[in-house]
Amino acid sequence: MADKNYNALAKQVIEAVGGENNIKQVLHCATRLRFNFFDTHIDVEKVKAIPGVLGAMKVGEQFQVIIGTDVEKVFAEISKELNLGNQKKEDYYVDENLDRKITLKSIGSGILDAISGTMGPVIPAIVACAFFKMVAAILGPDMLKVLAADSHIYTLLTFVGDAGFYFFPVIVGYTAAKKFNVTPVLGILMGAVLIHPTLIGIVTEGKPFDVFGIPMYLSNYSSSILPAILSVWAMSYVERFFNTHIPQSIRSVFAPAFTLLVMVPLSLCLLAPAGAFIGNYVVNGLLALDGYISFLGIAIIAALYPILVMTGMHMVLIVTLFQIFATQGWDGFSAPALCYASFSVMGVGIGAFFRLKDKDEKSLAAGYALTALIAGTSEPTIYGICTKYKKPFYGLMAGGFVGGLYGGLTNVVSATLVPSSSVTALFAFLGRSTTNIVNGTIASVIALIVAALVTYLFGFDKDEPAVRG
Repeated sequence: MADKNYNALAKQVIEAVGGENNIKQVLHCATRLRFNFFDTHIDVEKVKAIPGVLGAMKVGEQFQVIIGTDVEKVFAEISKELNLGNQKKEDYYVDENLDRKITLKSIGSGILDAISGTMGPVIPAIVACAFFKMVAAILGPDMLKVLAADSHIYTLLTFVGDAGFYFFPVIVGYTAAKKFNVTPVLGILMGAVLIHPTLIGIVTEGKPFDVFGIPMYLSNYSSSILPAILSVWAMSYVERFFNTHIPQSIRSVFAPAFTLLVMVPLSLCLLAPAGAFIGNYVVNGLLALDGYISFLGIAIIAALYPILVMTGMHMVLIVTLFQIFATQGWDGFSAPALCYASFSVMGVGIGAFFRLKDKDEKSLAAGYALTALIAGTSEPTIYGICTKYKKPFYGLMAGGFVGGLYGGLTNVVSATLVPSSSVTALFAFLGRSTTNIVNGTIASVIALIVAALVTYLFGFDKDEPAVRG
């Protein structure tokens, strides 16, 4: 897409979703624009029909517009149109959820929206830290032995790589504050409270401690996610209350102080422990599945992961994955499955390229395959091929399933967190044995080949115009 068209695309998207006044919040991830609206009745088909839009869907309370690798440029133009640099949307934010009927569906949608909106912006920081950890694992004493364990470079790579995981509550505190419309520095401060050295020392010592007379549950929140999200979510209501009821002349001093005064006992004695309990429960549950269904579970996750991406549910799995790596430093269940699923996406693009005869469709398939291979972006293949022709979904799921079976049967683990879905995802298998690297690579290649073959042989109807040429 030529640069001159980004502004036109941004304007078309804004118009199709109800105009500037309907947009409450907008952010983006690697491939999608993520909107929250005042009036959620959006014509999805109208948005999908915009040239340059790969797809659109509602996920929880969030409306997602799939753009692809050009999303940052489109988002930049939308930001200009909405004047986001001046915080215009936050200044006029109104919480219409206060009058919304609470149902199980609305609760589930709200949770999904909160996780997606909070964790999406976190991913670049985790990608950067994971890169440092990956380099340390490859060059360190466990693999190539280029760097000694006591060398300054190895130490540097290690603590920089660990920083993003250790300070997770601070990072999440910021992104959650942006999501829940809390003053960002207060979200950061809440995350900092959860990992203050004094608090960690109290927990390590193991002696009872109370907050204003309320017994505090002793827990280390370093590397945690949900405690910060729950705390900042509650803070959004507390801060709004004080901003509403404190006179403007003294609001700037007393509103932040009173907000923190309320949130410290509420967080340390209730919300943070609850978040830690839920997080540990989910992580332990996923690890328990590994013990019960093992290789079959890996195959199922690898087969269904692209479907989770389409529905936005993949963010729940990614949150759990981050927590597992922060807890034990490796994963032999969901992380390898995500790698195999990524290679099955590449296989679908390759299979479609060889099967399609129409020159334009063939060219698009080639572009989608290269985008998946090099950039690790799956949406063009999923929406440009699978949802368009339907049957390529067979290849997508078959590739992930068979690759997952092989990887599970050979006990492949992801020794390094590499949050990438391109060919560089193979680096995740580094850091263990040579056998682990070989079998992880074989499983990924199997996923690609099976997906390509099934897509080529069964992915298109014979009377499909694009197949006849």
